Amino acid sequence: MNFTGFHSQDFDSLTVPGLEPRMEAIIANIRPKLETLGGTLAPYLSALCGEEMFPHVAKHARRTINPPEDTWIAWSSSKRGYKALPHFQVGMFSTHLFIIFAVIYESPNKETIARYLEKHTAKVDKLVPADFYWSTDHMKPEGTLHGEMNKEALLQMAGKLKTVKKSELLCGLRLDRDHPLLQDGEGLTHKIEQTFETLLPLYKGSF
Repeated sequence: MNFTGFHSQDFDSLTVPGLEPRMEAIIANIRPKLETLGGTLAPYLSALCGEEMFPHVAKHARRTINPPEDTWIAWSSSKRGYKALPHFQVGMFSTHLFIIFAVIYESPNKETIARYLEKHTAKVDKLVPADFYWSTDHMKPEGTLHGEMNKEALLQMAGKLKTVKKSELLCGLRLDRDHPLLQDGEGLTHKIEQTFETLLPLYKGSF
C-alpha cells in the first residue's frame, strides 16, 4: 500500500459518537495509513538517528468508555514500546495533523531533556522554527507557537519537567485538516522527514 495522505473522512473518524463506532472508524480509515507511514519512515528515521527505530501504532486498548480524541503512530528505539523513551510521532486530532518529538510523563528521560533545555536555551530558541509549537500535555490539542515563546518560557518548561511528575514535552508542527499538503502522500512524507530532521537535536539531547 502506498501512502496517499490524509483526507476529511480520516479526520471525521475522530468525531464518530461512541467508543466502539469510533474505534471501528479509526481502524478502517486511519490505522492502515499510519501502519504504511510507519514502515515507510522507519528506515529514514533509523538512518537519521543512527540506531534502529521501530514503529508503534496506537491501539487505544485500555479504553473502556471514552472514545479517543486522537490517534497516532510513534517511532522509538525499542521494539517493545515507545512511552518510556523519547520518540517521534505523527498523529491527528479531528482538527489537525501533528508531527512531533515527544518525551511523555512515563519517561525517565524527562530530566535529561530538561537539563539540555537549560544548557542550550539559546540554541534551541534558534533551531526551532517560529511556526512549530510546544506542548506540555499530549492529551490536549492546544499548544504554544515557538514564535510566541521566549527563552524564559523554555526555561520554565525545563523546570516543570524536573519538578512535576505528570509533566511532558512535545515540540513539532501542526497542519490544519484542510491543508492541501495532507492529501499529497509524497509531499507530506517529505514534510514529515524535514520536520523530524529539524527536531533531531531535541531527540539527541534527551539521552
